[in-house]
Amino acid sequence: MSNTKTEEKLRELMEEYHKVGSSNLSNVPLSFDDHEHEHRNLTEKEPRRMREDPVAFMLNIGLHYQGTGWRGYQHYIGNKIFYPGFSDKIKSLILNSQKVEEVITELADRQAKKLVAVQKKKNMSDEERIKRIEKQRKRLQKELEVVAKGITDKCVSTMDDIRAVRFFAFALNNVLVRLYHQGIHIKESQWVELKRVALMAQQKKQSLILVPSHKSHIDYLVVSYIFFRLGLQIPHIVAGENLDLPIVGRLLKSCGAFFIKREWGGNPLYKTIMEEYITTLLSEGMNFECFVEGTRSRLGKLLTPKLGIIKIILDAIIDDRFSDCHLVPMSLGYDKIIETSSYANELLGNPKEKESLWGLVTNTRVLQLKWGRVDVRLGKPFSLRNWLEDQIKLRGPMDLTQMSQKSILLKSLGYRVLSDINSVAVVMPSALLGTVLLTLRGRGVGRSELIRRVDWLIKVINAKGGQVAEFHGMSTGIVVDRTVQIHKDLIGEQKVKDLLEPTFYGINPFELSYYRNQVIHMFVEEAIVCVALYTVVKLGGSKVDQRMRYTDLLDEISFLSSLLKLDMIYKPGGVENNMRRTVRWLADNHVIEVSEDGWVGLSDAERECGRENYDFLCFLIWPFVESYWLAAVSLFSLVACRRSYSVTNPSSSADMKVFSNRAQALGKTLYYQGDLSYLEAVNKETLNTAFTRYQEQGIMLLTRHNTPKPWSEISLTEQYVPQREDGILVPKGPLWELVEHIGRFRMEGKNRRDSATVSTRVLRLAEILAEENAVPSANQKTFLKKLSQDSKQTSSSTAAKL
Repeated sequence: MSNTKTEEKLRELMEEYHKVGSSNLSNVPLSFDDHEHEHRNLTEKEPRRMREDPVAFMLNIGLHYQGTGWRGYQHYIGNKIFYPGFSDKIKSLILNSQKVEEVITELADRQAKKLVAVQKKKNMSDEERIKRIEKQRKRLQKELEVVAKGITDKCVSTMDDIRAVRFFAFALNNVLVRLYHQGIHIKESQWVELKRVALMAQQKKQSLILVPSHKSHIDYLVVSYIFFRLGLQIPHIVAGENLDLPIVGRLLKSCGAFFIKREWGGNPLYKTIMEEYITTLLSEGMNFECFVEGTRSRLGKLLTPKLGIIKIILDAIIDDRFSDCHLVPMSLGYDKIIETSSYANELLGNPKEKESLWGLVTNTRVLQLKWGRVDVRLGKPFSLRNWLEDQIKLRGPMDLTQMSQKSILLKSLGYRVLSDINSVAVVMPSALLGTVLLTLRGRGVGRSELIRRVDWLIKVINAKGGQVAEFHGMSTGIVVDRTVQIHKDLIGEQKVKDLLEPTFYGINPFELSYYRNQVIHMFVEEAIVCVALYTVVKLGGSKVDQRMRYTDLLDEISFLSSLLKLDMIYKPGGVENNMRRTVRWLADNHVIEVSEDGWVGLSDAERECGRENYDFLCFLIWPFVESYWLAAVSLFSLVACRRSYSVTNPSSSADMKVFSNRAQALGKTLYYQGDLSYLEAVNKETLNTAFTRYQEQGIMLLTRHNTPKPWSEISLTEQYVPQREDGILVPKGPLWELVEHIGRFRMEGKNRRDSATVSTRVLRLAEILAEENAVPSANQKTFLKKLSQDSKQTSSSTAAKL
């Protein structure tokens, strides 16, 4: 398709849109000036329930059955899918690929040699040995080919029949319009640009790589639904094998899903087939969807990138397996997430509930609820080939055969995608209310004050270049009331008599924090500056006493930024440049002031308003600071218990999973005893990220074992082993210095003003955990038993030789 024909196609699509008022939109100009239609609710005119409008509901069923308009999915943009034999073609390309054939040959050869070695007969000639190996190799090769075929049959999506996707679209349409009754909202100029890129990609047989944020199982459904509705080739979707359920898994596969295992490392054949499958899809110009976070975010904010799938794509383009592809960052925002209550339970260490996508969307109780709206935003699509070339120009010559060099590009690509997602993310009403409620002091907040703070937050987000959900002329008061109604299980209204106005409070702050965390990326640098300054503000005294030297503030910001680097996504430019820009913004907004001689402190305006804006920023990341403090404190339990402690044996090790659970138990104890301000600081996601960071910083070691199954063992590096004096743990040494340094950023509490008292209580609890860590876990017992057996076998073999 030439560029002229592409433009003509876009004109035709736009004319059709204006003519019939369809949501199947495209446009010729690269800019979009139709402000009347800029924000659109795709499901606005869809009937939700038969009892509300029986005629419209039955008419809609008829339109789906006949395949009228977008429902027929006949003229989508992209290379052809949904035809008989499509999946067989893909399977054939995979199984006949050079890499799959090579790995089968290699595995067969290796296993044949092992078998012959085991079955080795005395006086076997070399010629006979070679014949036996060849015979075994041919037999094993046939077996491995059968295994390879079984893997492809199980994994490859079966997009062979358009009737399946049309039925699925009908069912999905009915589920989504009932569940999210305020609609699925898009910004049409972004989809115009995507359609333009998709037409160009179709012309060159290139793929769109969709990389959405991952908040819910609903993400898969929403993206495919919009692509179906707007006439774009439905993507192949990477999904976990936990979703491969009877009947439902088959239906999902027929609509583009393919299910993969979490771990591939020990199975070279499976790994090669999956890599070839993804590469084949891209070389055939198939759209592709994966989640760069790797799993659903239980915290509400973006997670650090998991780069396994992205690595396959990057390797393939470096090896010129396909000409190019176009990455499309996507942000999905929900007024309410179906899984938040199960997320909260998981984060608190409760056993994970068995769940299914089908169970979520067909639960009768859930379908009776009205959970607001969904907002979907697109980042600007970018060419992976162009990005790769730009990176090489920027960084200078790179040897991409070296894994270390490739890892730099891979990490850069992952964070580029996350940054693009954050830049287009829409702040939903639930995030606005959750943030305000959890960043105010006191038992609750009046309706008028809640509206005032929500208005302030919207104004600040817009001023910082962020995006707030379009309210379509509704007042903030109405938005607040509707959001409270949607979240009545999380936001309560005081029912006490004689209150002068409605007063709201957070029923479940832990679960509500999920929505607050959706705003963190907008203010992370400002929050870090404010928490760093808090180290002197918390001391009280006069205005002069609550100031810091700019250079000292930079030191504290550098420490805190480094500590939280795995949990927060910073703007590019480095700590000093970011601090300079952030301090300027805070000063311009009258939160802080900087004197001519380099002192930084709170502004007079901020003091007069009761520090409400300063406290707001601190409240955003205080829970994360508490989690890292708790993680550091829990490491004290890795000291050898009192009865086994000695100079030569000062520390112990623990099963990582068991240790993580014990760290959570410590956190819960400290919370209910008043030494921890936030229950959410106990969440295992942030704690495990903190442990990973401490491992990177050389504070602790993580040793991986494969016996009896893959597990990890945690221990401290020699420098950070805690000290005992007369058998008692003492608050001394590098580990305690780390605990105290982090502690300086924590929110002040009446229970924590006496540092000596805090250390006594904390270390007493660490002693209890040290005693528990001294008892080997089931994994450790099995591992030690195997070591003992191996040692005896080695001794026996040595004795026999002697």
